[in-house]
Amino acid sequence: MNSKERVPGKDGGPVAIGQLPTGVSGLDEILGGGLPEYSFNIIAGAPGCGKTTLAHQIMFANATPERPALYFTVLGEPAIKMLRYQQQYSFFDQAKLDGAIRFINLSQLVLDNDLGAVLEEIIREVEGSKASIVVVDSFRTVVRKALTGGPGGSNELELQGFIQRLALHLTSFQATTFLIGEYVEGEIRDNPVFTVADGLFWLYQSVARNSIVRKMQVMKLRGQESVPGLHTFRITDSGLQTFPRTFGLNGDKSGRAKGGRRLSIGVPKVDSLMGGGIPEGDSLLLAGPSGGGKTVLGIQFMAEGLSRGEPGIVAMFEEVPNEYLQRAASFGFDLEKHVNDGLLRLIYLRPLDLSVDETVHEIVTAVKEIGCKRLVIDSLVGFEMALAPDFRTDFRESLYRMIGALTRLGVTIISTVEVEENFTSMGLSNFTISFLADDILRLRYASINGQLRKLMMVVKMRRSKHSIDMVSYDVTSTGLKIGEPMRGYQALTSGIPGPWAPHSAGVPQSLVSPEKAAGKHRKKSPAKKTPPKKKSGRKNVGNRTR
Repeated sequence: MNSKERVPGKDGGPVAIGQLPTGVSGLDEILGGGLPEYSFNIIAGAPGCGKTTLAHQIMFANATPERPALYFTVLGEPAIKMLRYQQQYSFFDQAKLDGAIRFINLSQLVLDNDLGAVLEEIIREVEGSKASIVVVDSFRTVVRKALTGGPGGSNELELQGFIQRLALHLTSFQATTFLIGEYVEGEIRDNPVFTVADGLFWLYQSVARNSIVRKMQVMKLRGQESVPGLHTFRITDSGLQTFPRTFGLNGDKSGRAKGGRRLSIGVPKVDSLMGGGIPEGDSLLLAGPSGGGKTVLGIQFMAEGLSRGEPGIVAMFEEVPNEYLQRAASFGFDLEKHVNDGLLRLIYLRPLDLSVDETVHEIVTAVKEIGCKRLVIDSLVGFEMALAPDFRTDFRESLYRMIGALTRLGVTIISTVEVEENFTSMGLSNFTISFLADDILRLRYASINGQLRKLMMVVKMRRSKHSIDMVSYDVTSTGLKIGEPMRGYQALTSGIPGPWAPHSAGVPQSLVSPEKAAGKHRKKSPAKKTPPKKKSGRKNVGNRTR
């Protein structure tokens, strides 16, 4: 596309800005579709953040023999050393080094000459090769040399003029440019290069205890809307991989209605307690103590869906997949065959430096790939422990975004969470996240007749009525077996119930007023005979005494 085709006003609309793919998973979505073509960009951050790798990834994704890429190195790593490490990534294409990508060392030129000579050399190379991608690494070195004086030294005004001329020439040559530098955020206000730049990508790296967390922020991007905020990324054998805060659902406008039908949880009596099962697309919080059968009920929920041909995913943070399959088999559920036929996918996420965005990216990708209908997250406590410390502070906010993103896809979710019993109250979770769930099923222990009994109750159903009974249950060799509603006890929610008084006729003693209870059940004592009073000589007539 030539410049004449881009003249504004020709068709009454704005100038059309082309977009280039970055070659980085998730980054195009963060940028709103890709890199603005012919833009002048800065990739900034501390050493070790992945700046050079990001630039190489973009360069290899776009360079062709017809529109090659030029990579200028300045007092940094020699090209041969840089390539030795970059070729370890899967995006590296050795064939592109023969015509599509060239490395040019400007170190001696920068040391011996002023900014004008550096500008002339860059322009000469770009114009001669018709380069579409230009990278200067490290541009910060050019700036430092220019401001330190000595041979070829320049002042700040000359530096600003150099940057503006560089941007003007490269844009006019239809090149998309990246200047790499080890900057700190305090320089943004005073450094002229940030004013001229069309795009500013800032990479961060922080250490929290034993975890390393990398984040990226698009601080500036002219001409198009980007996703704001900090986005987690990892450096893998594929290069950079970003995890947008939109979870890959930025363009999903489906807005599927929830509760169109009911899904069986796999235990008919539990379905009955819930008014017919879980409304499709709901998020159910399954809260209870350790050993209460949360994982078993999750297995039954998943097995029920698989028997109906509904694809499912189990995201586990505590057990490895083999242990999970063995546990399911011990209750008579053969989940392994569904893993083999692709109907069930097990996702095991247990590193200690996860981000919520990274976790949900794995889950959402799997949901889309298999058309998942049922999802079990086992458990939220393990999920939190798997996160890097930086992400635990906003755990609730992250869960809110995660559950919203998944239910928008029409997925029905059961999330298990362990609750520590204190036998004085009935908490729903230790994270104050009950408001995130559409439905809540609470399991708990109660001490009855010298036995530790298991109780189940439905606390919340957002879209329907539900039973208010508290029922007993047992974990058997075939799964959960539901008993009868608990009758004849008071204070069951405390975990230390007591019998209802037989004289209360089915009404808890606490609901009988003390006065009524005392008056109704006080034994009548026989009336005492009182001796007759002696008559006085006076007679009472009306109100007068005589």
